[in-house]
Amino acid sequence: MSISDSLLQFALVAALLTVIPGMDTVLVLRTAISGSRGSAFATAAGICTGTVFWGLAAAVGASALLAASETAFTVLKVAGACYMAWLAVSMIIRSFRPGATGETGPTGPASPRAAWLAGTTTSLLNPKVGVFYMAMIPQFLPPEAPPLLMGVLLPLVHNVEGMAWFAVIILATHHARRWLRSPAVAKTTDRVAGVVLLGFAAKIATSKA
Repeated sequence: MSISDSLLQFALVAALLTVIPGMDTVLVLRTAISGSRGSAFATAAGICTGTVFWGLAAAVGASALLAASETAFTVLKVAGACYMAWLAVSMIIRSFRPGATGETGPTGPASPRAAWLAGTTTSLLNPKVGVFYMAMIPQFLPPEAPPLLMGVLLPLVHNVEGMAWFAVIILATHHARRWLRSPAVAKTTDRVAGVVLLGFAAKIATSKA
């Protein structure tokens, strides 16, 4: 299998993963509603940054530790579940504050830098992303290709698809932003997103390596 064939085949697998709704989609959508378009794209870029990290870790074999060590997996999943639960509870509490619109704070980063950090942290603390790359990348490593090179190229393919998908979500949300940012809709969005993220947190906490 050549490098080009490997990239094409991986692109098909990654495309399916990209369009399946997950915590990344919820976070980007929530940021697009409560923050600026730039913050939403920064959140998406942060998620992609975490993806590259996991790809490199899988390529050099580091994420194999995640699958082989029950302790390592448990520590990561507990940290990820706690972080997602914190985001969720913050959203829900904010929605019950008088006059709250959810435009600032940890659930709706005010600056692109904070948004990027939130996206990166979410990706890095999601053990399922690490397990996915640990399982997938070895299947798409041509014998003649340097592992580190593929560890960068494969996540970049995934990121191109991911950013295209996030762009559709962000731009569509931007057109409906005036309605979505009305007080009643904003509070409802916070509560729904909070419950969804709590569900993801519970799923992470109860997952097995």
